[in-house]
Amino acid sequence: MNDSAAPLPPPANPKLRRMANALRALAMDAVEQAKSGHPGMPMGMADIATVLFTQFLRFDPKAPDWPDRDRFILSNGHGSMLLYGLLHLTGYPDMTMDEIRRFRQLGSRTAGHPERGLASGIEVTTGPLGQGLGNSVGMALAERHLAAEFGDALVDHHTYVFCGDGCLMEGISHEALSLAGHLRLNKLIVFWDDNSISIDGPTDLAVSDDQVMRFRAHGWNAERIDGLDHNAIADAIRRAQASDRPSLIACRTIIAYGAPTKAGTAAAHGNPLGAEEIKGARERLGWEYPPFVVPNDVAQEWRETGGRGAAVRQAWEQRLAAAAPERRSEFLRRYDAKLPANFDAVIAKVCDEFRAKNAKIATRQASGNVLDALAPSVPELIGGSADLTPSNNTKAKGEEDVKPGNFSGRYIRYGVREHEMAAAMNGMVAHGGLIPYGGTFLTFTDYCRPSIRLSALSELGVIYVMTHDSIGLGEDGPTHQPIEHLAALRSIPRLQVFRPADPIETAECWALALKSRHTPSVLALTRQSVPLLRTEAGAENRSARGAYVLAEADGPRRVTLLATGSEVGLATTAREALVKDGIAAAVVSMPCWELFERQPEDYRNAVLGSAPRVGVEAAVRFGWDRWLGPRSAFVGMSDFGASAPGEAVYQHFGITAEKVAEAARSLL
Repeated sequence: MNDSAAPLPPPANPKLRRMANALRALAMDAVEQAKSGHPGMPMGMADIATVLFTQFLRFDPKAPDWPDRDRFILSNGHGSMLLYGLLHLTGYPDMTMDEIRRFRQLGSRTAGHPERGLASGIEVTTGPLGQGLGNSVGMALAERHLAAEFGDALVDHHTYVFCGDGCLMEGISHEALSLAGHLRLNKLIVFWDDNSISIDGPTDLAVSDDQVMRFRAHGWNAERIDGLDHNAIADAIRRAQASDRPSLIACRTIIAYGAPTKAGTAAAHGNPLGAEEIKGARERLGWEYPPFVVPNDVAQEWRETGGRGAAVRQAWEQRLAAAAPERRSEFLRRYDAKLPANFDAVIAKVCDEFRAKNAKIATRQASGNVLDALAPSVPELIGGSADLTPSNNTKAKGEEDVKPGNFSGRYIRYGVREHEMAAAMNGMVAHGGLIPYGGTFLTFTDYCRPSIRLSALSELGVIYVMTHDSIGLGEDGPTHQPIEHLAALRSIPRLQVFRPADPIETAECWALALKSRHTPSVLALTRQSVPLLRTEAGAENRSARGAYVLAEADGPRRVTLLATGSEVGLATTAREALVKDGIAAAVVSMPCWELFERQPEDYRNAVLGSAPRVGVEAAVRFGWDRWLGPRSAFVGMSDFGASAPGEAVYQHFGITAEKVAEAARSLL
């Protein structure tokens, strides 16, 4: 569809259209100045954004993080100038006109795609299409869960999402829509920018789905409207707010609305319009002002829009102040991301119980025991699994399921939706008030990886409970046995990968993950049983340093055995064999490389020692050489696994105490 240079039809509400045109002009100007960006979406969705922000959205730029604000997510993050324009015009202090001018420049708050933390008002990092939609389900679920606990007086807000054709083509959208529809998250409202254009051209080159029917099939309320009709937009929002289901508002729009030759074409999607096209758009829109200039009357209307939320926020603050003291302090504790006062004592008690039993159990089972202890004391913990609850041991004793119409439970049945589980957990952390954890098999981090990466980029403390962490899972075979996954996860910046060796380390790693509120964590846990290695008493969290000497050599070291997870037990057995041969060997457990890297150099050197080193891990060698040094060996995997009982697979691939000892001897 081409808008051509014909005069634009007069709007029903000229004031709202002028306010929308301010958004269009800022988007055109910023993209043009940067010589990079996506002007088409902001110009097409400007009227929808104007109606939403002026008439419905509850927000306060002077208190951008107040807990009961509505959440607004720009899932089609390439249209970031729409969000930046809204934040600037409504008065967010850190979104100045200088930042608009510096769009897509080094060090600016106005990155190419919205990044949480760069500016207030950016709820989540978006850009990878569909992620914002996935996050929104977690946000809407967090709102309903916290409302069930604290009441509507303190928690009662909507989650609004803008998304585009690309978001709905991505596979994560299927998982997100399905879960939201199943749970009947009726305070989730999605606006689809139905402009029929993608980067390649018309969307019918690649897709012919009936999206409205698709949403309805997932249990959503869905309708089509004219995305340029202010009254139609407002009426649709009112209907969505009154719905008992999540809602889709499919908004028929024109990409780059107002541009004389590029409107309605792919040329306006991901490139600057150009000076002549912008000149023509200004004429057609009746926008006679120079670049980056917003007339006083329009600026005043937008600032008044931003100011209206203060009274709503203040009324909420009064309700919070009137709440029972214990309830108020608990609410604030959670939103301040502070753990309960007895947290360390709970972890210490669990460790004492592990030592007293001295049982050989899988670290996934130990993790379940830790959760059983934590659940009563840390009520903000909300767990789940991608249809692997009995295998992941992620459901604590006494936890109730989250169900449609009853959100008071603390366990989410995600179904076989790993990608959405991860994206939803990002949304929950971004929402605030909850600490989500979710489980699947470590090999299926492949299905979660885009969301795990965004957890790290956004500094969201999600906890990923990934069990069946090696060939030790056995009979399910190479499709399920993770080989390269630890290396792949360790390569993600700002992500902590924990691989505990025994029940004590498992409890310690849980404690570290829960205290890392701005760093996501992966807990890689065994299917097979492992012995208790840490039998000594003491409250020190030795895993906090990332690596430590589990068993020092008797005398000067001749070799150091470095291992993680279940292979620490193998290294310990190998050490015993070496000692019998008169070889002084030390065992170093390395539950978290990322934490070890942060330690002082003298500590790292003391742990690693100067003797030859053998690395042991039932995974690929990639990444290990930073620890091994010039005189070293590695006992691990170099190919995919095999289907057989776990012990037989270890024997087949030569990951045994005997092979570790043999590798050590070869270095002497």
